[in-house]
Amino acid sequence: MKMIASLSLATYPDASSSKIAANSVALVKQIDAALHAVVINVDFPDVSNALSTYLLDLPSKIRDVEAASRKSGRALLEAITKQAAHGGVTLTTQELTAPPALMGEVAAKHCRYFDVCLAGWAPNNQTARMITEAVLFGSGRPTLLLPDCAEVGVLDHVIIAWDGSRVAARAVADARVFLERASTISVVTVTDEKPLPEHDIGERFAQGLRTRGLVAEAASIQAGNRSIGTALQEHAVKIGGNLLVMGGYGHSRVRDFVLGGATEGILADLRLPVLMSH
Repeated sequence: MKMIASLSLATYPDASSSKIAANSVALVKQIDAALHAVVINVDFPDVSNALSTYLLDLPSKIRDVEAASRKSGRALLEAITKQAAHGGVTLTTQELTAPPALMGEVAAKHCRYFDVCLAGWAPNNQTARMITEAVLFGSGRPTLLLPDCAEVGVLDHVIIAWDGSRVAARAVADARVFLERASTISVVTVTDEKPLPEHDIGERFAQGLRTRGLVAEAASIQAGNRSIGTALQEHAVKIGGNLLVMGGYGHSRVRDFVLGGATEGILADLRLPVLMSH
C-alpha cells in the first residue's frame, strides 16, 4: 500500500515559502510516497454594515485580502506541481478556505486522512507555526518539519531522541519507513533533563533495533545550560544526522498551545528535518 503525505500550505497573513515545494517532493520521493498538497485560503465572515461600507470600506479591503490569499495559494500549487512533475512524484492538490482563527484546525482535520503530515518551517512565520502546532497536536498523524533554510538531502542517518516515554515510542513507530531505509540509527538520551526510568534505556532500545536487523548505536548527552531541543539538534548535526525523530510534548486549550520544553526548543530553532508524533 502506497503511503500518502499531506502538505498544508499557508497563504495568509504569511504565505509558506516556495522552498517547501522542492523539499516536500524530495522527501516523499525517498520513501516512495505520493503527495497531497492543500492550500488554506483565508475566508473572512461577512461584516457588511453601513459603517464598515461607507466609512472604512471594509468589504472591499476584505475582498482584496482574500484575493491575495488565493493568488498566493495558486502560486504555491503551481510551484509544487512543477517540482512533482520534475521529480516523478504522484501529486494531488486541493484548496480549502477557513477564517484566520480556524486555519490550523481545518488543516489538522484534513491531515487525518493521510499517513504523514509535512510542514515547511521558516523563521518568524507565525502562520506556519500556528498551522504546524495544530496539525501536530490535532491531526493524530506524525508531523515532519522541513526547515526552509536548507535543502532536504538523503535522510540516511536517523537520530532517535529516546527517554522511554509513550510519545517517544509513538514517534519511533511512526518513523518506521525512515528507519528501514537508514544506513545508521543513533539513539540519543539526554541524561540531565529529567528523571529516566532506567540508566541504560538508550542501549536497550538500540539493541532492540539491532535485533530487527538495523544498524543502531546508543549515546548519552547532557543539555547543560542549553534547551533540550537545542542540545538534541546540535548533537545530531555534530554526528552527521539528517533526521531527528522525537515525541511532541504539549497540549491545547481552545487552540492556545502549551508546549513542552523539548518541543518548544525544536520549534524555536529548527536546524534539520524533525519527525514529531504526539
